[in-house]
Amino acid sequence: MNELLPFFAGITVLAGILGSISIWTPRKVWLKCTALCTLAFFLPVAYFTMTDLLSRPKPADLEWLHRQADKAEVLGTRMTEGEAIYVWLKMEGVEEPRAYVLPWDQQLAKQMHGAKREAESKGQPLMMGKPFQPSLEQRDKKFYAAPQPKLPPKNPDGGPEEPMEFKHQSAREDQHTLAAPPEMDSGVLPQTAPTRTR
Repeated sequence: MNELLPFFAGITVLAGILGSISIWTPRKVWLKCTALCTLAFFLPVAYFTMTDLLSRPKPADLEWLHRQADKAEVLGTRMTEGEAIYVWLKMEGVEEPRAYVLPWDQQLAKQMHGAKREAESKGQPLMMGKPFQPSLEQRDKKFYAAPQPKLPPKNPDGGPEEPMEFKHQSAREDQHTLAAPPEMDSGVLPQTAPTRTR
């Protein structure tokens, strides 16, 4: 909607220039009045037409500003068999998603349906590669599931990870059992009670 105002302002300026030319030309008065009335009706009709076109999907062949886009995220799809394929795309560098219509293609429709199911099973978004460039080969994939994101490294410093040591509870108990008593460590033998002989 924000892009509509500059376009309409340009149309208004051009229409005003044409209207001023028609007024200052040496023509009959009724011709000048007709030109002014036409200009007065032209501006609201142009504004209504432009606002009505905003609610309609744009043919992908008529996209020139983002024609070199490498990929786009598909936010929504709808297929009308034998007529058209409708897609709602979110492109990089464009704040708002936009609606486009593609001519009906049976192979493209099957590809989109399969890629959509794959993306839903993986929990990844559905992508569309080169959405505004015609595919020269039938095997080229227009729709595909986004790849899984790479996991971040476990060591943020980027160095080699230190090996982790695990000790079983029984190993620690065996070490405690085999440890020498304090009397043995001090070098003093423990005294034993004398035994009686008969």
